[in-house]
Amino acid sequence: MSVIICARNEIANLKQYLPTVLNQNYPDFEVVVVNDRSWDGTEEFLEDLEKHHQNLKVVKVLDNDKFIAGKKFAVTMGIKAAKYDWLVFTDADCTPATENWLMDMQQPEDENIEILLAYSPYLKKRGLLNALIRFETFFTAVNYLSFALKGMPYMGVGRNMAYKKTLFFKNKGFAAHMHIPSGDDDLFVNAHANRNNVIVKLNKESHVWSEPNKTWGGYLRQKKRHFGAGKMYKSKHKFILSVQIIFQFLFYAFFVACMFFSREAQYLALGVLGLSITIRCFVYPKLLKRLNYSDLRWWFPILDILLFFFLTLNGFLAMFGKKKVNWK
Repeated sequence: MSVIICARNEIANLKQYLPTVLNQNYPDFEVVVVNDRSWDGTEEFLEDLEKHHQNLKVVKVLDNDKFIAGKKFAVTMGIKAAKYDWLVFTDADCTPATENWLMDMQQPEDENIEILLAYSPYLKKRGLLNALIRFETFFTAVNYLSFALKGMPYMGVGRNMAYKKTLFFKNKGFAAHMHIPSGDDDLFVNAHANRNNVIVKLNKESHVWSEPNKTWGGYLRQKKRHFGAGKMYKSKHKFILSVQIIFQFLFYAFFVACMFFSREAQYLALGVLGLSITIRCFVYPKLLKRLNYSDLRWWFPILDILLFFFLTLNGFLAMFGKKKVNWK
């Protein structure tokens, strides 16, 4: 198999995390690192590392290349350079949970499987932002992985997923959405995944840990990119996700509205909120534990409210803000 990593000015992360990928316990694999026009010493570091690791292949994207800049072009360059048909994707700021990560990510025996979806939690740090990011990742993962397990895959996360090289070129790569800055992962899966060609891996050894955003601005920009990609999902997926958002909005709108009416209405709203929290108290802790976020089990009611308002705000900013968003 070929592991593909795109890096733009990621020398610190490459030094820390790339060795954990190169030293995986797997008999025959290569790691293709695409250096996308970095100027922070990444090129020199990768050239030196390449001398000591036969399974490392470095691909350079030059500033004078007359092509569309962006992560999708870098990913395409990495895919073209890969010698194996089974491609595993992760990022420069990611580290596998164990040295057996690739054992879980290897190509399934079933030849009909063309896409593998796995899970990538964020590392725990201090602060509200980190808790919010990890809760949002948990909520998103529960959604897209459960839909995939039920036969309706609609997205994947490029920090930890795999698919066939032949699938990529058979469908002309990212041609249908090359003009969208993001979507090298979720839009590709949304367009080409179906109930018969996708498998989901949830074993803890298949997890890949990732560095979270450290600033609110960085997190906002990341969500803005994701919001832009979501507009190009298949109609049925956009409908399902929109219904989820609408029901969540109506739930909190009902609660707030009841606070302005009679005491009976206020008791009703508090009762509905309490029932919702109670039900989730039986469900969320098990899911949080399985997805490596057990520490959030006491905070999910607060984080759920904060995440809703944050994503609502981000949606408005994405609709009315500047359209150009770079991947790095």
